Amino acid sequence: MITRAAYIEELGPPDVIQYGELPVPHAGPTDVTVDVTVATVNHVDTFVRSGAWRTPVAFPFTVGRDLVGTVAGAGPGAPGFRPGDVVWSTSMGHGGRQGAAAERVVVPADRLYHLPGGVAPADAVAVAHPASTAHLALFTHGRLRAGETVVVEGAAGNVGAALIVMAARAGARVVATASAADAEYCRSLGAAEVIDYRDPDRAALLRAACPRGADLHLDTSARNDLPAAVELLAKRGRIVLLAGLRTRPVLPVGPLYLKDCSVVGFAISQATTGELAEAAEAVGRLLAEGLLRPRAVDLLPLAEAAEAHRRVEAGEAKGRRVVLSTARPEPRD
Repeated sequence: MITRAAYIEELGPPDVIQYGELPVPHAGPTDVTVDVTVATVNHVDTFVRSGAWRTPVAFPFTVGRDLVGTVAGAGPGAPGFRPGDVVWSTSMGHGGRQGAAAERVVVPADRLYHLPGGVAPADAVAVAHPASTAHLALFTHGRLRAGETVVVEGAAGNVGAALIVMAARAGARVVATASAADAEYCRSLGAAEVIDYRDPDRAALLRAACPRGADLHLDTSARNDLPAAVELLAKRGRIVLLAGLRTRPVLPVGPLYLKDCSVVGFAISQATTGELAEAAEAVGRLLAEGLLRPRAVDLLPLAEAAEAHRRVEAGEAKGRRVVLSTARPEPRD
């Protein structure tokens, strides 16, 4: 069986992405064949495509991690899925798995989740990856508890917005940094205080907003100013690193260990299927309740995957999500 896909035959810049026909991967007994409705592009997709993040890649390699689609068939070892089910996934295109940017894909059953009714596919695929990242950062690695103070740097971005929603809903007090233009947006998501990251008194304002210190610090902006973050931490505070592939900050070890604090890094690509499933359950609930939604979406046809990668890599998609649709244009008379 043949499918149209966005794929590469070598690592490199966005223009190595081709669009054309490929064989559909073989489906095993625990796999589900999915007709893709929409996919999207994340920074990690550009890292895999360029070779910045080395992972097993079998050429030709279909790019992309995230999809929403409809089940076309399921193996005997995937009893929870039936043809017609609307489903989503966030962990394709990595670790030897072919990607999501195709009209038909094969997904391991333990990496596939049912999409709640009434959720628009484009909205779901736009928030699934950043929201799953946020859940893992806050709860799996950050050990967030109700009543704690969470500092979210770069709060108006896709992951930052999800962090605010989830932390506030969990009973934490969220202090966000963002541009002045994004302050009201962050408050609408649940931030108790928003500080302009350009303010020359930013550090003092953060200390004033966290009089007992920050219990959890997360920086989605990829600046990773560890000296400032460690100074801000409360006793037994935690820093979770989740962005900034090429940053090399200095860690002030003395102040860190004297306060019993910790720093942990994580990448969603390393998450176990169990951790991803827990995140998916939480994300699904918030999607169903309408609490997670993309701020802005740019919809492109699947054939323009190279352009989508270019936009993300060039930083042109800030605050926006690029969604790729498999719908083919109607033929003209």
